[in-house]
Amino acid sequence: MEVQESKKLSQYSSMQKLLLVGEGDFSFSLSLAKAFSSATKITAASLDVRVGLGRQYNNGKGNVEELERLGCTVVHGVNVHTMTSDYRLSRYDRIVFNFPDAGKHKDVVRGFMASAREMINVGGEIHFTSKTIYPFNMSDIKSLAGENGMRLIQPMQFKKWIFPGYSTKCESNCDSHFPFRFVVISMLKK
Repeated sequence: MEVQESKKLSQYSSMQKLLLVGEGDFSFSLSLAKAFSSATKITAASLDVRVGLGRQYNNGKGNVEELERLGCTVVHGVNVHTMTSDYRLSRYDRIVFNFPDAGKHKDVVRGFMASAREMINVGGEIHFTSKTIYPFNMSDIKSLAGENGMRLIQPMQFKKWIFPGYSTKCESNCDSHFPFRFVVISMLKK
């Protein structure tokens, strides 16, 4: 039996079972998959349907095809509020939601945290990335996490350049304009 070598990118490892939700053009998932030379432990999920992917995101269709070639499970039509009952999903070591419009949609964040809490493996982490300028607020995020029995482990600055090929909705120099924070949340031990 061949022993698989662990590869890392930032705080992610090729040995972790990853769920990436809210993927737009799937470039974050693809960045991890390329760094790991495989995507067999990655599930990339989007609320959007596959049919409209090419119209909505220039690279979306190509990114999904490359992910599938690398062994990724790509799932469309995933709502973060109801993902616990989605038969296509299971339990994960890391669940990641990058840059939802949290300031305008706190219910989205609340729903994500409630669902993710039910799907995380023991010892796993829930990663949530958000802007920290108005109308976004780190204390709001911490409060929403607390409502779901979670606590902040460590805030970190999100450095997009660490993830080659990753693009966000605010692509034009958004890293230099907004102080992004990478918020790591873990389940509280009861």
